[in-house]
Amino acid sequence: MDLNAVQMFVSVVQAGSLSAAAERLGVPLPTLSRRIRELERQLNVQLLERSVRGTRLTDAGARLYEHAGRGIEALVEAEQAVISDQARLKGRLRLSLPPGFEPWWELLSAFQQRYPDIRTHVYTTERRVDLVEDGIDVALRVGPIVHESMVARHVLSYRHVLVASPGLIDRLGMPESVEALHRFPCAVWALGANAPGEWRLGEQTVAPRSVLATNEYTHLRSRALAGEVVTELPPFLAASAIRAGRLLVLLPGEPMPEQQISLLYPSHRHPSAIVRAYLGFCQEQVSMLVDASTIASG
Repeated sequence: MDLNAVQMFVSVVQAGSLSAAAERLGVPLPTLSRRIRELERQLNVQLLERSVRGTRLTDAGARLYEHAGRGIEALVEAEQAVISDQARLKGRLRLSLPPGFEPWWELLSAFQQRYPDIRTHVYTTERRVDLVEDGIDVALRVGPIVHESMVARHVLSYRHVLVASPGLIDRLGMPESVEALHRFPCAVWALGANAPGEWRLGEQTVAPRSVLATNEYTHLRSRALAGEVVTELPPFLAASAIRAGRLLVLLPGEPMPEQQISLLYPSHRHPSAIVRAYLGFCQEQVSMLVDASTIASG
């Protein structure tokens, strides 16, 4: 097997297309395409499916990449370690985050302070992006993960909290039961215009008297702080206001469902040194979110 051709094949998978790999490797596109075809003839299998949108791995290509990618990555890392043990990570990190995920903004700032030569591009969307098609290295996802072609690294479990301002509670009283919420103006998180605004509180599901539905938690927090509504918030968005006495936790004995935060990256793409550094940093810093969750729910 031609190891140079295998390395070119790995570069094509990591870059997402033949043209991007040719530019990264500094070789003419026709040369790269020819070497990949020769490798396929040598192995008597098709490794890549080519289209105007780029390239996709066949099953045989995925098996080859799974083994070859790890070996080449290990060789590259060994070479870099020999050249300089103090070499600084350089390059680009492309991330996807949900809107309004403020704690992660602080985490990314700390990450770039530790790795100042890594340029970070953040794509914020509620849409479930295709990491390969959209060129994303790592996506942060809230909720269950069902995508079989992705590796999901669990980061944190938490529960939303129901909150209101002291002023609203002074006017309407503290709700003593889930049923009592019907006398309060409420604001709910909803992804679509026709999505039902419901809360699961303990063993009960309630459809509150909703005066606002939005898919932006910072908007919900603003309206709660203004004393206008009862709403649900992720604990790390409510923690500072709860500590300052600007928000109160309602019905703490009726917990909302557990949520999961995970970091996703493509299973067929061996994570680069930059991606591994980011994943490791997130695991280190997650205590910040855990502390916020404890404060908000405790």
